[in-house]
Amino acid sequence: MTLSSWTTSSVEEVASTGPGIRFFQLYVYKDRNVVVQLVRRAERAGFKAIVLTVDTPRLGRREADIKNRFTLPPYLTLKNFEGLDLGKMDRINDPGLASYAASQNDQSLSWKDVKWLQTITSLPILVKGVITAEDARLAIQAGAAGIIVSNHGARQLDYVPATIMALEEVVKAAQGRVPVFLDGGVRRGTDVFKALALGASGIFIGRPVVFSLAAEGEAGVRKVLQMLRDEFELTMALSGCRSLKEITRNHIVTDWDPPRAAGALARL
Repeated sequence: MTLSSWTTSSVEEVASTGPGIRFFQLYVYKDRNVVVQLVRRAERAGFKAIVLTVDTPRLGRREADIKNRFTLPPYLTLKNFEGLDLGKMDRINDPGLASYAASQNDQSLSWKDVKWLQTITSLPILVKGVITAEDARLAIQAGAAGIIVSNHGARQLDYVPATIMALEEVVKAAQGRVPVFLDGGVRRGTDVFKALALGASGIFIGRPVVFSLAAEGEAGVRKVLQMLRDEFELTMALSGCRSLKEITRNHIVTDWDPPRAAGALARL
């Protein structure tokens, strides 16, 4: 589970819920002392990695938030920032988190910040928001321990490619030096299968968990995770794969592939 910096539950609250592997999603702020404090708290709470968000030096134009006049309800706050010298929480107003992010995010974010983070934590640093081979190579050169192919739920910049379309390019650029993960657009077990076949080391899901939580609470989340697992196992069985290692690129046909015999599982 990857916990956002902008969550309404603190790292300590989430850590107290029981065992599990947890990563901390970090944004880099103008006040680097705030970054240090957040990283230290994540370390003390037992989080296993820092997920550095690199595609949000500025918040995208999120028209749904503007249309819906999104604001946090008065009974919710960004818990990870309580007690920190980061300005008043009431700066979070229409349109949502935009004014807060614009006032606090460091727009000069660069690859040097990956190296700087390595000086303040021994946790592995995963770079989230990479969708090109060039950025994958730069991330690895900067010392990233892993890459998450992500377009921020398609909420940052219109017309960026779907992550499944960008995945193979990034995997090839990484050349096995670091694990490459994917998030975005995963709705079925077949989506997980396709991502693994294209070289992903693992898959993150977001909206299915949020939607199921809203609909049926914890039971809903358990149900959606089981659905994805069942669909994935069925896909493996019907594709003749007895283990994850047997899921290969040959199971996928893409529009950029040269023509070949039919029989692959899916066309992207």
